[in-house]
Amino acid sequence: MFLEERQAKILEMLKQDGKVLVKELAEIFGVTEDSIRKDLSSLEMDGKLRRTYGGAVTIEEKLQMTEAQRRRISDVEAKRKIAAAAVKLIKAQDLVFLDISTISIAIAQILEKTETNYKILTNMVDVLVMLARNPKINLFFAGGQINQSRDGFSDVLNMTFLSNFRPDISFIGSFGVDIKKNSLTSRDTAAGVHKARMIELSKTSYVIAEARKIGVESTYCFTPLDKVDGIITEARLSENLIAAAEKLGVKIISAE
Repeated sequence: MFLEERQAKILEMLKQDGKVLVKELAEIFGVTEDSIRKDLSSLEMDGKLRRTYGGAVTIEEKLQMTEAQRRRISDVEAKRKIAAAAVKLIKAQDLVFLDISTISIAIAQILEKTETNYKILTNMVDVLVMLARNPKINLFFAGGQINQSRDGFSDVLNMTFLSNFRPDISFIGSFGVDIKKNSLTSRDTAAGVHKARMIELSKTSYVIAEARKIGVESTYCFTPLDKVDGIITEARLSENLIAAAEKLGVKIISAE
């Protein structure tokens, strides 16, 4: 097989599976792993894929990861304030669920240095990596099929595992928090279903959201706002919004 033919086949496999591995390609084409690495390097230079450790992924997957990375570096100070307020609500020996949210990463940054014994349940990869370093934390991770645009898992396998737990407190991310419409919304329906389920299973639950998300409505309403105990945000809300939340039985925690 000519070089060009092999590279064309690699791109076909990549389009079908979303990723390829050097070792597997070497076995399939009967060439050395070094030859495959050169193929991948050439294709990356042509802008047709992105190399990763041990293989390559599609350009589309790279764009998804870039979106997740972009969310991480936005509103950093607001997320830090919200995270600090959230951690104050956690008691020793609580089972805590940390949802897929960049604010959950900020919470994990605080908890990874703690000397307190906590039990943490999460389906977010970044939280897993950070908290696995702390021997004081009893960590439960819900895997499955990864949603790489969100750096976490929100499929059926994941839901089955999570449904066995009854967290003492959950911190739930939300794209939109509309107090007047009594709604929490998400752009991702699968993630929304997971959020609603964890709110249902938890003894106490709080939405963690930057103030810019208050009054925002996205495409999928995953649960009424009055299903949670409170909202943690970084700024003080208007008296009208605070009053509307109180009518719903929802506490507002402003981490100014």
